Parts: sequence; structure tokens; C-alpha cells
Amino acid sequence: MTSTIKATLNDAEQLSVLASKTFLESHGHSAPQKDIDNYISLKLNPEAFKEELNDSNNMFYLLHFKNQLVGYSKITLNVATKNIPFNNVTKLERLYLLESHQDLKLGLMLFNFNIEISKKHNQSGIWLYTWIKNKKAIKFYEKAGFKIIGHYDFKISESHSNPNHQMLLTY
Repeated sequence: MTSTIKATLNDAEQLSVLASKTFLESHGHSAPQKDIDNYISLKLNPEAFKEELNDSNNMFYLLHFKNQLVGYSKITLNVATKNIPFNNVTKLERLYLLESHQDLKLGLMLFNFNIEISKKHNQSGIWLYTWIKNKKAIKFYEKAGFKIIGHYDFKISESHSNPNHQMLLTY
């Protein structure tokens, strides 16, 4: 019924399509439409995904439900940051699920999958940025045990940034 597999270069096109859709669903109203469209065309295109997939530090995972791609994640191990006093910490760069599948606990499944990978690599925790107006995501992460430890401005365009919480979960 569900499966989670590591993405390869061959998945860049379908990652681009899914990422564009899920980004629009979660952040499409967070900035002027021209800025959102520009961000998607620059950052979520197949070539951008190929570049990220070519970086061996990045781990992308695809979540399938009933043979349909419905979500993906990206983690990077050992990403130190000024607000965290240790180096063996994973950055959860992306965790996206189609809105139509969010009530099926698939996001929790993908999240837990990434936590297990992080723990298997002897990480002491996992951190992320999340938009301060994404109340659903903040509630999800707080329920999982994350704490807000800082703030970050996520640059959508040259003229628009979204304020984000930096959140940390330690194991």
C-alpha cells in the first residue's frame, strides 16, 4: 500500500512536478504570485533537482501510496548551525505531502522514516525551518517534540522573504 524509496537522478522530473504542486499547496499564498512562480521555476525545476540529487550529502526519499507518488523528503546529515551546540545533527530540508493525502498519517510515516535514518547515522537530533504561518506544520512538529530555537528568513525572491521558525528535536 505504501512504500518509501531513495530517489535517484531518474526521479528528477517527477520530483519537480510533485515539489511544485506541494509547494504551491503549502506556500502559494505566502508571497506575490510572480515571486512564487519565479521561485518554483528557479528552485524546483528538474535541473535543480538533478543538481541536488548529484550531491551525495543529500538524501531524497519518495513516498508512494497505492502506487502513486504522494510525498517526498530531503535530509542532510551533519549540518551544524549556530543555534545548535553539536555537529552530528540532521537537517530536515523538506517534508512535503500532497494536501489530498494529509489526513492519512502518511506525513508522519515519512517523518518517522527520516528520523530512523538520522538515528542510524548516529545523529543527536534533527532540525528544520518552517514558515511561521504554517500552523499545521508547526503543530505537527511540536507534537513530535520539536522546540523553536531560532528564526530564519526564507528568501522567496529578491523582494520577498517569509519568516521561519528554526526547530530542533534531540534524541
